[in-house]
Amino acid sequence: MSRLKQFKLPDLGEGLTEGEILQWMVKVGDEVKLNQPIVEVETAKAAVEVPSPYAGVVHEIHHEAGATVDVGSPIITFDTEPGAGPLDPVASASAVSEHPEIGDMVPKPPAGDESGPLGALIGEVGPSGRTATLVGYGPKSVTAKRRARSDSGHATPVTPPVPVAPPPPPATAARVSAAAVGQSAAASAGAVTVLAKPPVRKLAKDLGVDLAAVVATGPNGSITRGDVENAASQPAAYSEPAAAAPLRSVPDYDPATREQRIPIKGVKKMMAAAMVDSAFSAPHVTEFITLDMTPTMELRTKLQGLPEFAGVKVTPLLLVAKALLLAVKRNPEINATWDEAAQEIVVKSYVNLGIAAATPRGLIVPNIKDAEQLSLPELAAALQQLTATAREGKTQPADMARGTITITNVGVFGVDTGTPIINPGESAILCFGAVRPTPWVVDAIDGSQSIVIRQVTQLALSFDHRNIDGQLGSQFLSDVARVLSDPATALAWT
Repeated sequence: MSRLKQFKLPDLGEGLTEGEILQWMVKVGDEVKLNQPIVEVETAKAAVEVPSPYAGVVHEIHHEAGATVDVGSPIITFDTEPGAGPLDPVASASAVSEHPEIGDMVPKPPAGDESGPLGALIGEVGPSGRTATLVGYGPKSVTAKRRARSDSGHATPVTPPVPVAPPPPPATAARVSAAAVGQSAAASAGAVTVLAKPPVRKLAKDLGVDLAAVVATGPNGSITRGDVENAASQPAAYSEPAAAAPLRSVPDYDPATREQRIPIKGVKKMMAAAMVDSAFSAPHVTEFITLDMTPTMELRTKLQGLPEFAGVKVTPLLLVAKALLLAVKRNPEINATWDEAAQEIVVKSYVNLGIAAATPRGLIVPNIKDAEQLSLPELAAALQQLTATAREGKTQPADMARGTITITNVGVFGVDTGTPIINPGESAILCFGAVRPTPWVVDAIDGSQSIVIRQVTQLALSFDHRNIDGQLGSQFLSDVARVLSDPATALAWT
């Protein structure tokens, strides 16, 4: 059996056919342990760290960062017996070409099984004798449809950069993140090595912050978004050195055409296809309501001081989410799916609450599973975790699957309202606008009226008019507004 083992790009989602290599966490000549993250790949759904199925030394890297690779194509070759002496080039090449590669070995796990092939954990050998490589992932039994490629497809070894820091100790090597090993070219030139994830590095570049001068407070000495933002508030101490390239406030246009061309791929490609499919398959109706949220904003202040909410944020979005969940309970048919193939309306007894999130790679909609079963503090913690994960670009495909209804919060951008497009597979999406101090007519107990400044917002509900008629959509939107206008209403409904 050959000591050289090739690793093919596996299907990192459900039927995905390609992925873009964001960064390699190893280089040629590095010693790699079983299950150590070796590469970060972006698919049409998320960015995923791929673990190594072998222990050994990196012999060859077939595609550089930035390349788009078809599922099933070799991406890296390992020498699994580095201490066995020099390799025979002819025999090695023959052995690698004949070796059944890992992309062909991993079967699709059974429906609902997220423990790897045939129930095995990562690195374990399942009942079939095959080694599990990715939790919950594996190529489908069908052959992936390949698109035309613009490159030659030939493997070329990647020249390893000059290391500037020793490798992590064996006890932690399997847990090294993209932030710890994805170093820039500056590290090769002798710059100080810093630990920071790609979104944090981008934020530092946008804000003009020198990561080498930032005090790190994250796990294992990594730099967090908060560290960068704190550094940005003290530009004298943390500004980029004068020799650094100047920040561009406009896109990098081609001087000849004065245009910029951005490849349509990854999350943006998936989002575009999903929105077109939804817009032209589901007849959208959007209704609006303007409401006084002053009581809810006052309740928010009170809740933030309770010990049950220690360590989590009580945001207006949290209370809107709770109002939506209560309204779903009163109007369950809003939480449904139109099944065209079966000619059925599928009403869900569970609420997987989607939250539209803007990330560095595009718009995604992760969801909180069984949100209706969570207490308000639990819902607050889930929202906070969902947002943090999305901002770091680490949302997994499973976190975006099986959503039932969605909230999009355009208010954080100062926008009053909008007409959102329904997330595919769902029947409704609620748009939450900015909360603004606004003159409002208030009725007094004695029947008189007065104009006072209140905290006012707008809600917009887009719904699928095939299975949600005007009465159901209007009643649902009205119920959400009732809870936000008078939170005591929630006590009467629970």
